[in-house]
Amino acid sequence: MLIPTQTIIQLLKEHNIQVTGVLHLGAHDCEEAPFYANALNLPSESVVWIDAIEKKVEECRKKGIPNVYQVVISDTDDEEVTFNVANNFQSSSILEFGTHANHYASIKYIDKFLARTKTIDTFLSSIPGSTHLNFWNLDIQGVELKALQGAVKNIQNVSAIYTEISVEEVYKGGCRVEEIDTFLSSFGFLRVSTLLTGCGWGDALYLRKPSQ
Repeated sequence: MLIPTQTIIQLLKEHNIQVTGVLHLGAHDCEEAPFYANALNLPSESVVWIDAIEKKVEECRKKGIPNVYQVVISDTDDEEVTFNVANNFQSSSILEFGTHANHYASIKYIDKFLARTKTIDTFLSSIPGSTHLNFWNLDIQGVELKALQGAVKNIQNVSAIYTEISVEEVYKGGCRVEEIDTFLSSFGFLRVSTLLTGCGWGDALYLRKPSQ
């Protein structure tokens, strides 16, 4: 997470948002677990993790992290896609590299597998009590908008969305921040913090605007 912890906590406080649970897409090594536990004061059981790569899911489970699921998230259910696995794992995606290949020449796709997609709405329908997951963190390499488009039911329960964003075509066909702004605005969210890397991508925090 690029945006400083204190900035996130302060903005949540200013908007009177109490985080009761987290849905995290793109778990990798569950690096954000200390943030959720220490900054948001959440028990590990209140965080649900998703990753597309079986190896990463198994590693996290072996570390004793609960609620880690292997799912390829998109905007439709049961679509067959090719998932590309990168040598650093974090850059893995259902999309091909765009400008990512220029910014990070040492990162390559080294494997791929076929998978069936699932929407957030379908996935959460199988998670008891998922309405408490009011903080979402999306780190799925250009597919963030697709994930949100497949979550129109459950997004009603969300107060904060932290997501990776792009200001150029980092992944071919990937979404750009303006598209996420427009989509989330229709659900009452406002981008309140942005931090870019200088390599065409960054992170953003969206919070639900208070009702008038």
